[in-house]
Amino acid sequence: MAGGGVKKKSFGPLSRLRGKLHVLWQDKHLVLFRADYTLLVVSVLWLLEIGINLWVIQKVAYTEIDWKAYMDEVEGVINGTYDYTQLKGDTGPLVYPAGFVYIFTALYYITGHGVNIRLGQYIFAVFYLITLLLVFRIYCRTKKVPPYVFFFVCCASYRIHSIFVLRLFNDPVAMMLLFGAVNLFLDGRWTLGCGLYSLAVSVKMNVLLFAPGLLFLLLSEFGVIRTIPKLSLCAGIQLLLGLPFLMENPVGYVSRAFDLGRQFMFKWTVNWRFLPEWLFLSRYFHLLLLAAHLLTLLLFALRRWKRPEENILELLKEPGKRKVPAQKMSVDQIVLVLFTSNFIGMCFSRSLHYQFYVWYFHTLPYLLWSGGVKKLAHLLRVLILGLIELSWNTYPSTNYSSAALHVCHLIILLCLWLAPTPASAPADAQGGASVKDKRQ
Repeated sequence: MAGGGVKKKSFGPLSRLRGKLHVLWQDKHLVLFRADYTLLVVSVLWLLEIGINLWVIQKVAYTEIDWKAYMDEVEGVINGTYDYTQLKGDTGPLVYPAGFVYIFTALYYITGHGVNIRLGQYIFAVFYLITLLLVFRIYCRTKKVPPYVFFFVCCASYRIHSIFVLRLFNDPVAMMLLFGAVNLFLDGRWTLGCGLYSLAVSVKMNVLLFAPGLLFLLLSEFGVIRTIPKLSLCAGIQLLLGLPFLMENPVGYVSRAFDLGRQFMFKWTVNWRFLPEWLFLSRYFHLLLLAAHLLTLLLFALRRWKRPEENILELLKEPGKRKVPAQKMSVDQIVLVLFTSNFIGMCFSRSLHYQFYVWYFHTLPYLLWSGGVKKLAHLLRVLILGLIELSWNTYPSTNYSSAALHVCHLIILLCLWLAPTPASAPADAQGGASVKDKRQ
């Protein structure tokens, strides 16, 4: 005892917790608007999603679309057919890469030869929750989006819940693996990320829309020489997974699993309903879209993704040999490049079907609230999200719904073009603002 008094013992962790709760109570009206509370809000929403998915599975009728076809296709492989041209279901031939076959073969056995659909729904609910965890981790790292927006990211979208637990499409599986790869990139684990990215491609080819952005990031981070092994890993995984089918009929496998010229049916299009059917089916129209897609990617690579003082050809060199010293990429740079690359592909897609919504749904808040759209009012951004959701929930699509979708896409694309280039991370940056230096 000194100075006539006894100091009260301070319980470190407990007092810090009380302090955080006190600040939280004081700022309770800001919880939904400050990015500092992202983790708290998404944790609550994720737990809420468990109940929502259980309710949807129990109360909303399952709709058969492709599940039976998936089961028929993998059953053909189980019965010994490795010629892709001979594999088909009741909705048409097998048109997905080999990773799809292995994953849905596992689901075939787990669900009692595809009969126990309710069990399949619970499995896809788990896929949904894992996907949300991966998406929320990205948003927690970037801290660009106010927490209230995450209500629109998960709980409010009927279409997304339907795609996962009422339709059992393969698109959610591919996107779950893709978001896992993005998280690995943010952690600086580029080799593991490329491996997981290739697995995502092996489930559905739409993941290739992220490829231009990923190539740009790999060249920025490593230069062309050190990028080649990572691209080789991606190619090697595709060869390994497809080996049984390549040995049987290589041309048949490649032409079916990676058919870039696949023709889509006009009656299912979400984005081009306002066109006459003859134009929608025209090869010249498809070539025009491809040219616009490639040109837009090139312009973004030259003007928006790289730093103004950089020469695009310098990216081919190793970082240490460049005229302008290479800087460690920030989390925002990685996410913006990948999400923008995919979004550009969506804007110029030959046709978008309803299950394709999951290809970019979880990336839209970041694109809308990233640095380039600060001039847009919060209400306008929410309105754009709402119009996009409405367009994807209008069945069948109409001239107005598909036109509204294109208008929303155009606004977002223009805002991304006008965006300032995200700052690189300082050399000594730590935590969420930068990528940990675990280059592989």
